[in-house]
Amino acid sequence: MPDDIEALKAALLAERAARRESEARAAGAEAMVAHLKLLIAKLKREQFGTSAERGRKLLDQLEMQLEDLETAAAEAEAAIEPASNGGTTVRPFTRAKPVRGPLPEHLPRERVVIPAPSICPCCGGTLAKLGETITETLESIPRSYKVIQTVREKFSCRTCQTISQPPAPFHPIARGRAGPELLATIMHAKFGEHLPLNRQSERFAAEGIELSVSTLADWVGGCTAVLAPLVALIEAHVLAADRLHGDDTTVPVLAKDKTVLARLWTYVRNDRPFAGPSPPAAIFYYSRDRRGEHPRQHLRTYSGILQADAYDGFNDLYLPGRKPGPIIEAACWAHGRRKLFVLADVAKAPLAVEAVRRIDAIFAIERDINGQSAEQRLAVRRERVAPLVASLEQWMRTERAKLSRHNDIAKAMDYMLKQWQAFTCFLDDGRICLTNNAAERSLRGAALGRKAWLFAGSDRGGERAAAMYSLIVTAKLNDVDPRAWLADVLRRVADHPASRLSELLPWNWTKARNLAAAA
Repeated sequence: MPDDIEALKAALLAERAARRESEARAAGAEAMVAHLKLLIAKLKREQFGTSAERGRKLLDQLEMQLEDLETAAAEAEAAIEPASNGGTTVRPFTRAKPVRGPLPEHLPRERVVIPAPSICPCCGGTLAKLGETITETLESIPRSYKVIQTVREKFSCRTCQTISQPPAPFHPIARGRAGPELLATIMHAKFGEHLPLNRQSERFAAEGIELSVSTLADWVGGCTAVLAPLVALIEAHVLAADRLHGDDTTVPVLAKDKTVLARLWTYVRNDRPFAGPSPPAAIFYYSRDRRGEHPRQHLRTYSGILQADAYDGFNDLYLPGRKPGPIIEAACWAHGRRKLFVLADVAKAPLAVEAVRRIDAIFAIERDINGQSAEQRLAVRRERVAPLVASLEQWMRTERAKLSRHNDIAKAMDYMLKQWQAFTCFLDDGRICLTNNAAERSLRGAALGRKAWLFAGSDRGGERAAAMYSLIVTAKLNDVDPRAWLADVLRRVADHPASRLSELLPWNWTKARNLAAAA
């Protein structure tokens, strides 16, 4: 070690810089590992279709872990101080970082020009502009509010003394003081972003706007009543489909000294997989329990195809003599595969692995024909899928005969074999999908909401949530911004003719806006 103090200081600084560089590289390596784990989990979930709740929970955990590790890696890199000998910097590492794309073109640009020298700093000569270098930075502007004063002037006739005044402006809520944009923001935050009203009230207060929870609740109730006719139109559109996806999920509801598990039901119309021209839509219902009378009531006027799981409450819908007509049962292959996949993934059971491999071969063909017409899908299924399904049935029945009825693989096979007609009806109808994922995706928002608001306050609150989910999920299915759509509808719905109310539905609303923009 040198005896000179300055040399010791330099060595210490170099050692410190090297240590920080090593820590930064270690943090980057951890972030890289987390990124790869997340990528593998996503690919597995996409390839093998794991349980929606379990898979989503795993992805959420991995994404949070990746976010924390990447933040730590960036913090470690930023903490490296240059050493006295010119500095030690972290060389480019292999940690995956997002490719920096251009900032959105639709955002307004504000030019901030840094003053340039008027004369040459070297010789004092005259400068001539060669060009400019622009660095774009994305900035956020806090939410702003304003009070709109609508003035209605009064005039008196000098001849007959009659007083004239323009009519009062329309408010989305009777005697309300909230504009449609503010109401849409509150509604979308509560039902689209799962932000309870008490948290919204706190956020408004932090921004200098005092809005009590009771005031916000009054506005939400008023908007729900105003939007009820659109919910009825969406319900009629959904129940007019030839094929529906159906599913339900739990909704904790506040009861006396406890919460009870109520149900939120969804029925989704989506004809896009077989190139149908009708726009997609979803209708939601709320019930206090899961008795079979609820789906019977929901679908009392429906006849067609219902894709759902093997819930016993649906059985009465499939009776041949049902009025107004029979409903054809179509089972979900994702449900059947999931039971086998758990055994293949956890227990590494060879029979389960083989079953999953055979089912995945069917899924691979289905992915290729997704979006084609019903006739094309049916032709491919009869030629390529039907032999695979027949081989799978023969193999499963042969292997099932060798197993005890208490065996877990036998139970998983029985789930499919006992409903084999419902599982194979897609081979005779190109409109039927292989899975019920459309309904499960529509319930994802409700599952996320449970984590935020924990429980619904009452049965009426559950019904209100079902109505608003119907609007928001339908808007998303049609690639419409729910908040912008709700704001425009609340602005126009009172003055809109009842006979033309369908013009405000998300798919028609988009067409009208596109035509107006083109004009």
